[in-house]
Amino acid sequence: MASLKISAPSSQFAGARGRLDGASAAIRLWPTRRVAMPVRAGSYTDELVQTAKIVASPGRGILAIDESNATCGKRLDSIGLDNTETNRQAYRQLLLTTPGLGEYISGAILFEETLYQSTTDGKKFVDCLCDQNIVPGIKVDKGLVPLPGSNNESWCQGLDGLASRSAEYYKQGARFAKWRTVVSIPCGPSALAVKEAAWGLARYAAISQDNGLVPIVEPEILLDGDHSIDRTLEVAEKVWAEVFYYLAENNVVFEGILLKPSMVTPGAEHKEKASPETIAEYTLKMLNRRVPPAVPGIMFLSGGQSEVEATLNLNAMNQSPNPWHVSFSYARALQNSVLKTWKGLPENIEAAQKALLVRAKANSMAQLGRYSAEGEAEEAKTGMFQKGYTY
Repeated sequence: MASLKISAPSSQFAGARGRLDGASAAIRLWPTRRVAMPVRAGSYTDELVQTAKIVASPGRGILAIDESNATCGKRLDSIGLDNTETNRQAYRQLLLTTPGLGEYISGAILFEETLYQSTTDGKKFVDCLCDQNIVPGIKVDKGLVPLPGSNNESWCQGLDGLASRSAEYYKQGARFAKWRTVVSIPCGPSALAVKEAAWGLARYAAISQDNGLVPIVEPEILLDGDHSIDRTLEVAEKVWAEVFYYLAENNVVFEGILLKPSMVTPGAEHKEKASPETIAEYTLKMLNRRVPPAVPGIMFLSGGQSEVEATLNLNAMNQSPNPWHVSFSYARALQNSVLKTWKGLPENIEAAQKALLVRAKANSMAQLGRYSAEGEAEEAKTGMFQKGYTY
């Protein structure tokens, strides 16, 4: 595991210091409860690089629990719970206080509400993460809206005020950020939509780095459609070429970013399904053609795949040597079994946390190329694709 010194005034970080050993760079990875003086953007470079390395550490990946309150409400509704702050807090507390989670999870993407919340015992969620050597992250985009002049496509809003918000998130303890935009193959995609997605991601990445946050760059190519895997590859190569062009134009430090791409798969409605080996072949082909080896981590999204499918595909990609840390940043593919086990009942919390560890460990093994689907429950093999899914 990558390691570092942590400047924190509290003894609660002693355990983290012990496990993160051997680093030469000293960075402010977690909250110090001090108001920082203004810092020039360039002074964050070493810290950004080191944070990215920690998130991209062997056998670990990202737990994405950055759903908006509305989307979290859909998750809660599926188990009969009302969408209240108390219930959202209870669910996220279940996830973030799971004993042993840090063995498999290196980062957690939080929604703004969660970043500022505490457990029912008064412990800040960011401190719960830090105690397990999990880096807190934050969703910073403001969601998708229609893109005028396009073919019924979307663009991602949220650049206004991003610098000041990012500075506040850093003070609260976040050390990486996430911005999701989407590209739709059935809608073209139009040149306008691709350029808007790439430019928005590049501006967000530059602003994030300027404020000490490692940006996760996520242009999700939606599964919607009946197109072939070859068409997905064509679009993915076009999108990522544009993204890296504008990242360079905005002087983004590639060693201090992480990517969150879609896997290269056929459209969800295509008549021919692809094997994990084929998906791995096409996805790695796209990465090798478009992504510089300076990027430390490729943290794939699951995009509506079943829990087992997402893990099998990740495992297949790690059967071949590549210059990156190829790992996961899953939401539904880590949470589905957890929700169904918990059911909102206090007596099911321990069992639900064990379900989370099962999925986290499975993906940890896939990151190392050692996963086997033998013994997986049938429920974990059920696809979760929803046409036109929003969150």
